[in-house]
Amino acid sequence: MTRIVIIGGGPGGYEAALVGAQLGAEVTVVDCDGLGGASVLTDCVPSKTLIATAEVMTTFDSSYEELGIIVADDTPHVEQAARVVGVDLGKVNRRVKRLALAQSHDITASVTRAGARVMRGRGRLDGLQAADGSRQVVVTAADGTEERLTADAVLIATGGHPREIPDAQPDGERILNWTQVYDLDELPEELIVVGSGVTGAEFAGAYQALGSRVTLVSSRDRVLPGEDPDAAAVLEDVFRRRGMNVMARSRAQSAKRVGDRVEVTLADGRVITGSHCLMAVGAIPNTANMGLEESGVRLKESGHILTDRVSRTSAPGVYAAGDVTGIFALASVAAMQGRIAMYHFLGDAVAPLNLKAVSANVFTDPEIATVGYSQADVDAGKIEARVVKLPLLRNPRAKMQGIRDGFVKIFCRPGTGIVVGGCVVAPRASELIHPISIAVDNNLTVEQIANAFTVYPSLSGSIAEVARQLHTRKLTGEG
Repeated sequence: MTRIVIIGGGPGGYEAALVGAQLGAEVTVVDCDGLGGASVLTDCVPSKTLIATAEVMTTFDSSYEELGIIVADDTPHVEQAARVVGVDLGKVNRRVKRLALAQSHDITASVTRAGARVMRGRGRLDGLQAADGSRQVVVTAADGTEERLTADAVLIATGGHPREIPDAQPDGERILNWTQVYDLDELPEELIVVGSGVTGAEFAGAYQALGSRVTLVSSRDRVLPGEDPDAAAVLEDVFRRRGMNVMARSRAQSAKRVGDRVEVTLADGRVITGSHCLMAVGAIPNTANMGLEESGVRLKESGHILTDRVSRTSAPGVYAAGDVTGIFALASVAAMQGRIAMYHFLGDAVAPLNLKAVSANVFTDPEIATVGYSQADVDAGKIEARVVKLPLLRNPRAKMQGIRDGFVKIFCRPGTGIVVGGCVVAPRASELIHPISIAVDNNLTVEQIANAFTVYPSLSGSIAEVARQLHTRKLTGEG
């Protein structure tokens, strides 16, 4: 029987385990924290659960007056009216942890039911490939005992951990990384978020919605520098309008506790203070001390594992999936990489990873969802495409729901009208991007999208309307 050892139980690892076991291999998953990895235990599942509460708060705060909802409020009259709805952060975080653990247990049950073995411990490769093609994996348990496993193939899916600034070390109380925020029992009064990428923007928006006064420190000229510029502009405008202090072109140099306060010093000498500071300055792959290079696995300068489109590393019989590869830090991509690795090694039919079919979402309010080629690709001349952007303000369902911010944007090829990308900025954009993802993945044309029925009124109607406008431009040769 083919022996497969998977080091790391995140999405890439547990999805690979399911495929390997279902295809008849003897699969062992080595993990030190719990199946699901950081994605389930400290990152994706916890953060999106927290954001779900924030989303309810935002919807209520921003819409109830316009929609005619009356809230009984016995708060004594003061100059500034007290907030009607509040949040118990301790209760929220207890729910977050409970759901994360439950999800991890469900994944473990699924993997073991499929026939895979789960070992608790840290795994590392030991030496080059043997003459018979096998690999050695050493598993170190928490008590220091070691067990040696022989594998015909090894998958590395160990994820990453928060990057830290030397002069801004998290203490878990006032200076935090994104794995530590769920230990808070009380809502930060004044939260400084350092880093305006996806993680920073999501937490900044969430804590602002929950009631914190938030300062977002960005070293770049705008929030979400890696996202669609139109989408980033909408989100930054929403953040500022809701009272967030967005500090652009402001690089944080250090953060330190001063009593029950935190002082963040910027590179230009300015000092800002708050009750708490969240460091969201990227992630580092978990590839150190794993015997990778000694076993023939090539690493990038960043420490990420170099892989091809079927998840192979430079070492025969060794594959990698997820954040350790530095491809896309998305659970969906990690899972696909893991599945592809197993299909490839076990000889099943497999399609190489196609990053242009990957849909991604930023869970802010409004959300930002993207797929395929981007505005940056078009602007850089990587692809020639027609572009139409339609504000949600024109959508009847958006008007009914009091939605003012957002848009639908679609990119298509000039001659054929084939859809090659899209961006949606809206509440639940993560749900709205799917029809555009299907179009990109199946080379559908804007005419095909335009001719499909949509419900009236619906936000998805804007997708069809954008497609109709692109089809018209294709016929007339405009734009």
